[in-house]
Amino acid sequence: MKSYSKFKDEELTALLKGGDSAAFSELFKRYNRLLFVHAFRLLGDEEEARDIVQDVFTLLWDRRGEMNFTSNFSGFLYTMIRYRVFDGIAHKKVAEKYLHSIKDFFAKGEAKTDHRLRTRELEAIIEKEIAMLPSHLRATFELRRKGLTHKEIAGQLDISEKTARNQASKAMKLLRGKLSILAYLFFLLNS
Repeated sequence: MKSYSKFKDEELTALLKGGDSAAFSELFKRYNRLLFVHAFRLLGDEEEARDIVQDVFTLLWDRRGEMNFTSNFSGFLYTMIRYRVFDGIAHKKVAEKYLHSIKDFFAKGEAKTDHRLRTRELEAIIEKEIAMLPSHLRATFELRRKGLTHKEIAGQLDISEKTARNQASKAMKLLRGKLSILAYLFFLLNS
């Protein structure tokens, strides 16, 4: 059995190209720790550094027949590590940006949609309660809601100004009583 520990890198890479797994193991033993330290310095994360070194050696074995190794095999490995680190950092930045945009979309989009839905539901409830008012109070309230003064309401409904004021006030009291709990819940949910 050959002692690969005495072989030069050039000899081991030639054997590696031919599919010699023992030559690959020797290269792994020689460079695994050094490449890990290099990757760790660049990343600051042990697990990621281990993964990148493992990826480089896996790629080295998988493409052993295709690769043209230079006379500086260690430089070749360090360059592979560096590119893998840079690819990983770029991928991480893209992933973080994408994740951030998704979080923003759901936070803003869901809140807006939820707010609109609750607003429509509350408006429907208010309209239903207005429709249930006695007809004379409802007519006064509707005109007041359109911005008419008590005097203008009195003229349109052929009632006194004091009656218009009292009916508008009574309509508001009835609606406040019925809607106060709903309004409280609505504002509580939207704050």
